[in-house]
Amino acid sequence: MNTQAITKLEFDKIKSMLMSYIVSEAGTILAERHEPSAEPGRVKAWLQESEEAVRLLATGASVPISAMEGMQTFMSLLGKGKIYSEQELGQLAVWLTAVGQMKRYMDSKRMIAPTISGYADSMHDCPELLQELNRCIRHGALTDQASPALGDIRRHLAAAEDRIERKLSQLLGKYKSALQDQLVSKRNGHFVIPVKRELRRQVPGTVWDESASGQTLFVEPVDVADLQAEWQLWKSEEERERTTILSRLSDLAEAESERLKWNVEAMASFDFIFARAKLSRTYNGIAPAICEKPYIKLIGARHPLLGEKAVPLNVEIGGEWRQLIITGPNTGGKTVALKTIGLFALMLQSGLLLPVGQGTEFGIFQGVLADVGDGQSIEQSLSTFSAHMESLSGMLRSANNRTLILLDELAAGTDPGEGIALSIAVLEELLQRGSLVAATTHFNEIKRFAAVMKGCTNARMAFDADTLKPVYRLEIGEAGDSYAFAIARRFGLPERVIQRAEERVEAAKRTNSEGQRTEAVFATEEAEKWNKSMEEASAKVKKENRDGAAPAGKKPFEVGDCVWIYPLKRTGIVFQPANERGDVVVQVQKTKMTFNRKRLSLYISSAQLYPEGDYDMDIVFESKANRKTRKLMGCKYVPGLSIESPPEEHPRG
Repeated sequence: MNTQAITKLEFDKIKSMLMSYIVSEAGTILAERHEPSAEPGRVKAWLQESEEAVRLLATGASVPISAMEGMQTFMSLLGKGKIYSEQELGQLAVWLTAVGQMKRYMDSKRMIAPTISGYADSMHDCPELLQELNRCIRHGALTDQASPALGDIRRHLAAAEDRIERKLSQLLGKYKSALQDQLVSKRNGHFVIPVKRELRRQVPGTVWDESASGQTLFVEPVDVADLQAEWQLWKSEEERERTTILSRLSDLAEAESERLKWNVEAMASFDFIFARAKLSRTYNGIAPAICEKPYIKLIGARHPLLGEKAVPLNVEIGGEWRQLIITGPNTGGKTVALKTIGLFALMLQSGLLLPVGQGTEFGIFQGVLADVGDGQSIEQSLSTFSAHMESLSGMLRSANNRTLILLDELAAGTDPGEGIALSIAVLEELLQRGSLVAATTHFNEIKRFAAVMKGCTNARMAFDADTLKPVYRLEIGEAGDSYAFAIARRFGLPERVIQRAEERVEAAKRTNSEGQRTEAVFATEEAEKWNKSMEEASAKVKKENRDGAAPAGKKPFEVGDCVWIYPLKRTGIVFQPANERGDVVVQVQKTKMTFNRKRLSLYISSAQLYPEGDYDMDIVFESKANRKTRKLMGCKYVPGLSIESPPEEHPRG
């Protein structure tokens, strides 16, 4: 999925919320790598897991998910010949105990969660290994029962230690005047007594340490040297036997390495599944019906980041219309509506349940693309408009009939006339490709386009005109107003300023009705013709595909004919008829391109397109500036005056 869309739609915030419910390091790694999927089977399986986990949590029982403390390090060293410590092996024993608990828990829940309970069947609690670990290790230390030899060594060690302590107790009286305190302690594995530094010579022996102040020396008296040597010998024997036992236990763990690795993966999966369920329970999520076609029908959808403030959203795209143009005043909830649609697509395709009502349906999309927010980038020195164009360019490179596209504030950031025309052209292109589009705008020209274009519809965010407050309810089928003047009055803008603005709007409306139309208005008025012609072209192409090659006597193309261009999947106007090679020059959006006549079919003849009589085709092929120049040159000679025509593209097709 598109990483920019993930950020703009705030899916990364949802993922952070999800991560807060994960208890293990392995589960965290699994969640971090998890991405939305475009495979319906996988999405359905994830949703089934989440639903079953929610049902288990609803029973109130505590799920024995293990934090697997220390297991990531333990597993990374398996197979490398490491002799594990008592602490590491003790953690393994705790972990295997948790595995057994999880197996028993899931086995008891087969009726409630048949799918995920089956995952525990593949887990292994390794009973022989667990029994041996529990026998040999307790509270992070080897027990005397770990081996007969260890028990015998420790008995001798205890006896030697007892003899040393009795001897030192006698020496405390002998050297009483030279001691700081009447006590015996250990330093560096040796039994010592605290001697005053200035009286050091009165206590013969070895100094093993001194106090922080340096006034006390910890001395092993020479009187216990032989007893200390005996104790040290038994201590060395204990260490050798300890190494032997730990080596044997480590080998037992190595023998179960494959099962242990699978246990970690299975427990991490349970951790991630139940984290999805815990998150879903915070907003009462459910699994919507999955559609085979690209389709969205949200009923009572509540944005999960808004909490109790979220107003339920009802919206549909992909049925009667593939494009939804949302209008209404600022702060009315248009952008939130867009984000809700896109975010829910990402959440669903990640296996997360949605905060929606029953009857919600969702298709699976190959891509979710969003241009939400002004997109201005200081680092890249991009203006708002440039950022929008960069985003749109990327969308058009990948958009298809399995793409969901969200566009916020169409035509913003540039000259309104050009921006509106460009926005409508983009919407037409996306309509041809079959992409699902939800977009917001304030411009009436785009609203009119949506009103007349087949496959498009308007929607508005409801607004209380009396209180001048948004109600955040989406109403499909009608375009909304911006309520700019009413809001301006509410915030105290001078009445004379508002009246002048209203007068200008009325004047502009009168001008438009008298025929001085912008390019964007022209585009919207052409929508009905576009709808009809697309249907005719589709039928014509289907017929030609059925009939095969065109007959030899087929009428040649004439200047002004509207033709269907198969390589471009769009129409153009014939500028020059076919030459001896069959190449035809066609004008496509002010650009003249050459195609072989085999790549073209008649769309609408020139006789149908233009009025009868001597129609000036320069109106079609020449710019307004060039027509004026040509007329002036026909009247008189003007030095330096010339007509420039755009270069023709190389022949193609």
